[in-house]
Amino acid sequence: MFHKILIANRGEIALRILRTCREMGIRTVVAHSTADAQSLPVRLADESICVGPASPQASYLNIASIISAAVVTDSDAVHPGYGFLAENPNFADICRACGLTFIGPAPEAIRLMGDKAQARVIARQAGVPVVPGSELPLKDENEAVEAAEGAGFPVMFKAAAGGGGRGMRIVRGRAEVPQAFAACQAEAGAAFGSSEIYCEKFIEAARHVEVQVLGDRNGMRVHLGERDCSVQRRHQKLIEESPAPSLSAETRSGLHKAALAAAAAVNYVSAGTVEFLVDADTGHFYFIEMNTRIQVEHPVTEAVTGLDLIREQIRIAAGEPLGFRQEAVRLDGHAIECRVNAEDPETFAPSAGRVTAWIPPGGFGVRVDSHLMAPYAVPPFYDSLLAKVIVHGRDRAEAIERMRRALVETRVEGIKTTIPFHLRVLADAAFVEGRFSSIDGARLTAG
Repeated sequence: MFHKILIANRGEIALRILRTCREMGIRTVVAHSTADAQSLPVRLADESICVGPASPQASYLNIASIISAAVVTDSDAVHPGYGFLAENPNFADICRACGLTFIGPAPEAIRLMGDKAQARVIARQAGVPVVPGSELPLKDENEAVEAAEGAGFPVMFKAAAGGGGRGMRIVRGRAEVPQAFAACQAEAGAAFGSSEIYCEKFIEAARHVEVQVLGDRNGMRVHLGERDCSVQRRHQKLIEESPAPSLSAETRSGLHKAALAAAAAVNYVSAGTVEFLVDADTGHFYFIEMNTRIQVEHPVTEAVTGLDLIREQIRIAAGEPLGFRQEAVRLDGHAIECRVNAEDPETFAPSAGRVTAWIPPGGFGVRVDSHLMAPYAVPPFYDSLLAKVIVHGRDRAEAIERMRRALVETRVEGIKTTIPFHLRVLADAAFVEGRFSSIDGARLTAG
């Protein structure tokens, strides 16, 4: 087992990793920017080291600084969390070359699944259904038109190296193609350093459902059930739950088998998530991508399985076997997570400022993952996530009521947050009855 892990991240996920490491008897080093020098993860870590100024490019995305920090602190492994360098195969390669264990999948798997167009080909070859669309990235506007007409409007143009909702456009007719294709290319190039775009059929009444998988170096792989992430805004998830509501037993089983097939196709080792669109009308599902990292919403899976996914990541990276088979996985009750962001609940514009009071909720079946303190100045340089409120209940109805109670208790003063939005969703009849899709999520976002 590792003696010291460098945590190459910030905020709630850095704190989440730190806590599991402490329980496992592993020392931690938090790599931080100057803006996070007084943050809670830095205060609680065994050691901390500054890796650059506030700008992510100069600190959390600075591979040379991160590697140097690991070397000078005598760390033997690096946990990247999510975002930043978590899905950067070059970073994983460099860790390997420097004798550091990257706590995540092999760089080869990250590369294969990181290119979404290539991932579609891999999934199809593994027998996993994919959304109709282009096989390869589109070279120019003419190819974009041809691919869109072949798939049938409406379609979506998506960045091949994308994520987080950037580099995506819905196109409903041929006349919209040139502008949408050019906009996607520009946004993708700026956000991901690659302007490659592919096209896929846009499914109107779609549910966004993902399956959590774990794999070890011995080829053992299991799924840990699925999560529904359909309530989003600007293609960014806001509410996640497990198990996904309103799925037939056949669809649920098919999703689990398809996720394991996709993971096996790239010899996947570590924790990963295979994401699908589920047609709410027919129950047919389609592979869209695989996230080769821990997800923001992993706590809902932890709540229904009783497994610590960070612990499993670390154990697998250290070469330990998974230690259990699929039949040992038990899914109990229902869990929901609400992301509390520093944003205006009506417009979702960022709400920077100083948190003057922070009172997290508590009580039976409630968990809060947060790096918040009071007072705390919300940095304008990073993601707006402040806290994740996670609840667990015997069933979905109890989980919804428990989440309502927890959010009403939560106090974040000095800035605006998305809590009022979440309370609106939890009171919406379509959500309560499980009759929503990602399109309904956009409606709920609009209030």
